[in-house]
Amino acid sequence: MLKAGKLDSELLKKIVFDKITYRSPDVMVRPGIGEDCAAVDFGEYECVMSTDPITAASSDIGRLAVHITCNDIASNGIQPLGIMLAVMLPVGTTEADIAQMMEQAGQTAAELGVEIIGGHTEITPAVNTPVIVSTAIGKAPKGRSQQARDMKPGDVILMTKWAGIEGTGILASDFEEQLQGCCTKEELAEAKSLLGQVSVVKEGVLAGDIGTSGMHDITEGGLLGAVWEMCQVSETGCELRLDAVPVKEVTRKICAFFHIDYLRLISSGCMLIIAPREHQAQLEEVMTQAGIQISCIGHIREKNHGIMCREGAEGPLQEIFPPESDELYKVVGQ
Repeated sequence: MLKAGKLDSELLKKIVFDKITYRSPDVMVRPGIGEDCAAVDFGEYECVMSTDPITAASSDIGRLAVHITCNDIASNGIQPLGIMLAVMLPVGTTEADIAQMMEQAGQTAAELGVEIIGGHTEITPAVNTPVIVSTAIGKAPKGRSQQARDMKPGDVILMTKWAGIEGTGILASDFEEQLQGCCTKEELAEAKSLLGQVSVVKEGVLAGDIGTSGMHDITEGGLLGAVWEMCQVSETGCELRLDAVPVKEVTRKICAFFHIDYLRLISSGCMLIIAPREHQAQLEEVMTQAGIQISCIGHIREKNHGIMCREGAEGPLQEIFPPESDELYKVVGQ
């Protein structure tokens, strides 16, 4: 029996990707490990698309459903323009429940400048909690989107905001009563407020204007999963400095309470940016001016170096392993 969460990379390739055999000449970017978006040739433009579900969050699900795929489009350095939502709801759902979800989705889409252009809504016994699958679309001049395949040794690894943003917000919202023993009211309020910072559209578009070697919004599998996936796409290695990874103290407390690792916790709101060293100063300046925290957390290395991390400059190198089920499922699956 398979575990809850995304399929691991090896299984995904074996039973999903390897079964896709037809290749259209109009498809520029196809499914692959670490590829969040497809790109289709539309003449002078490319159409960039991504789809993702929200399944593990019961609070703010309408808002998160919009952010999750818009973030994927932004990880290509492109402003999303439209989104479609397939909403599947359990028996017992009320009109008020649906109205709240769609109010969240509509407000979030308006804030991002993205139109909800279609979808599907139904009540079904096939689900026991709300599930929203969102598909976002963006367009750009051909060749404009950022691709992780451009990563090369010597590039810097940058990260915006803090590790574990989304997971912290979900756990604080859905398990507030349990967490009162380890966190103050003020800390829980701070943790829940992190769900208001899960968009990376602004930093993705800003970084795309400067130019990167690839970006990845940090979702299921957390920071370590995102780094591993990007190195797979580009066939490179890396050296990540774990002591340089920014993390909120409340995230540390919540993860310690549930005995989970914030480095492998869903982190929508954090953008992983790989960039040529000569672009680092400009990226840091532009993000700082926009009020977005950005940190340098490592460097890309040759493939034979391996996908590695260490604590401190002199700490021993440790291998970063492929992402498995997100740490969040260790809690919400209990």
